[in-house]
Amino acid sequence: MPGIGTPRVGSTVFREVPGGAFRMGLSEAELDAVRAIERSGGVEDTIDPFLTGATDAQPVREVHVESFLLARHPLTVAQVQYWLPEYEDDYAEADTGTARLEGDLEDLLKLLPFDLPSEAQWEYAARAGTTTLTFHGDGKPDEDQLLDDFGDETRTAAGENAFGLAAMGSANELCADVWIPGFDGAPSNARPRTGDGPRTVRGGAADLYPWQGCDEWLLLLSATRYEHADFTAVRPAAPLPPH
Repeated sequence: MPGIGTPRVGSTVFREVPGGAFRMGLSEAELDAVRAIERSGGVEDTIDPFLTGATDAQPVREVHVESFLLARHPLTVAQVQYWLPEYEDDYAEADTGTARLEGDLEDLLKLLPFDLPSEAQWEYAARAGTTTLTFHGDGKPDEDQLLDDFGDETRTAAGENAFGLAAMGSANELCADVWIPGFDGAPSNARPRTGDGPRTVRGGAADLYPWQGCDEWLLLLSATRYEHADFTAVRPAAPLPPH
């Protein structure tokens, strides 16, 4: 059960994500669910760019994931300051809010005694056993699914999925993988794809809030992926300690 014997390093709480297999990528069933949202009048602008870019998250394949540790939520300003005491954030309204790193990113990654999650680990954790658009189902996600500050324990706990992870999809979160459009040739395990160039990010719906009617809710979907460009949040991962 999440929270029982949950490991903590510094001020960061980790959840143990159980191992298993899942179908990684944007499935035809999920695309049909997005089209159904459009037919119901739930689209403010146009989903054509999303549908055109669907191949960036395809082909769907089965991926096997070993158990690992993942932070309960993205690092907050206060948690980043545990590693970078001089860190200042231009986006968060409180030190309990999600830290969004730009120039300090590489400094933090050098100091953190953790890994970045691979894309497979991130999506597996976001889905938490589901095969729907988000872990809430195939309905259109809205602002109620956004979680960008973790000072309220009751609200944070209410935002957790079945793996005890909060805010999956809210902030754009950096992954260990280099950005490669599509999953052709991607491994069937959770190993990150490496190489030169920008990394991949997942999520980001809260980064654009208040939403301007450009269907930013699509960033909450478990399979949405894109190339890192500007600021990013960090949700550390780590292997399970030896028993």
